[in-house]
Amino acid sequence: MKAVIVLLVPLLLPLVSAQTFRWGPCPTPMVQPNFELNKYLGKWYEIEKLPASFEKGKCIEANYMLRPDNTVQVVNVQTYKGKIRKAEGTAITQDLREPAKFGVSFSYFTPYAPYWVLSTDYNSIALVYSCTDVLRLFHVDYAWILSRSRILPAEAIYHAKEIFSRDHIDGMMKWSIVLGVFLLCFLANNLSGKQYSYYFGLFRYLL
Repeated sequence: MKAVIVLLVPLLLPLVSAQTFRWGPCPTPMVQPNFELNKYLGKWYEIEKLPASFEKGKCIEANYMLRPDNTVQVVNVQTYKGKIRKAEGTAITQDLREPAKFGVSFSYFTPYAPYWVLSTDYNSIALVYSCTDVLRLFHVDYAWILSRSRILPAEAIYHAKEIFSRDHIDGMMKWSIVLGVFLLCFLANNLSGKQYSYYFGLFRYLL
């Protein structure tokens, strides 16, 4: 068995090179107590995240809608290479005793991946965590800071990261900051072409 693991590790590591992986099995962080799905439904904007190979675009948002069969329709939207791309999936509650723990799948051919709501006030912010266990040898972490609006106050983001740290989800992980990108998305939706070009150039200069 040890020999098999030694052989597999070099093959598996390239698959997660763009992700955030740590040794050992997935952690089991605390989730939102008394989670209320109906309050959580609707649109959420991505503010920050841990690197995810399946989310290479910008202006990422997610919309959750309850279906008649009590599953949740998940529609993710992102702008990638100048085009708007959508992905539709399904979320299910896998254990009614823990309603904040979902399984999400975007294909009939893929298993449900964990989608755990660690904390939310339903009106402004939500912290979401997912983890993929690889042979219990190491795991791949995914985490998102979501907001009902395109911009979150800095103190809210700081507090969110404290919660992830409490649950040993951050470690040496590098967060992908998309706040500036969302500012540009906001400008693009609310300014004329010339105005947007001006502020885009100014924003890049300041960075």
